[in-house]
Amino acid sequence: MTLLYEDEYGKEFPFPVETLAKEVMLQCLDYEQCPYETEVSLLLTTNERIRIINKEYRKIDSITDVLSFPTAEFKRAGDFSEIEKSSMDCFNPETGELILGDIVISGEKVWEQAKSFEHSLKREFAFLFTHSMLHLMGYDHIEMKEEKNMVSKQAEILKQLGITR
Repeated sequence: MTLLYEDEYGKEFPFPVETLAKEVMLQCLDYEQCPYETEVSLLLTTNERIRIINKEYRKIDSITDVLSFPTAEFKRAGDFSEIEKSSMDCFNPETGELILGDIVISGEKVWEQAKSFEHSLKREFAFLFTHSMLHLMGYDHIEMKEEKNMVSKQAEILKQLGITR
C-alpha cells in the first residue's frame, strides 16, 4: 500500500496526518475487501487552491472540503472482480499496485468543519478521507439509496477505527 502525500497547506495538525491517512486507507481497503496492493495520492491544500482545482476539473468555481479523482472504473461500487479486465492502465507498471486515484482535502475546511460540527480535527479529517476513499472505489451519493449506503459505510469504517463524534 502506497500513500503519496503532499502538504501544501502547511499548518500543523494535532495528529500525524500522513499516519492517520494510511490507517484510514488500510481500513477502507480491508472493509471493501480489496484484493490488491494499492496506491493513492493525497494533497492537503488551502481553500483557494481547492477552489482552483474544483473550477479546473469540475467547472465549479467554489471552495469545497474534498475532491476525489478516481483512476479505476467500477461496474459496481466496491467490486474489484472486473478491475483487471477493464482497467489495466490503472496498475502502476513499476510496483504492480492498483492506482485508485487522487484525493484533495482543504486543510482550512478540516479546521472549519471540525469546529462547526463540534467534533475533533482527527474525526473530520478521517471522515473526509474515508468519504473520498469510497468515491475512489466507485461509490457515489447522487441518489438517496446510494447516499444511505455510503453514509452507512463511512460510519462503520470510522467506528472500526475508533473515531467517532
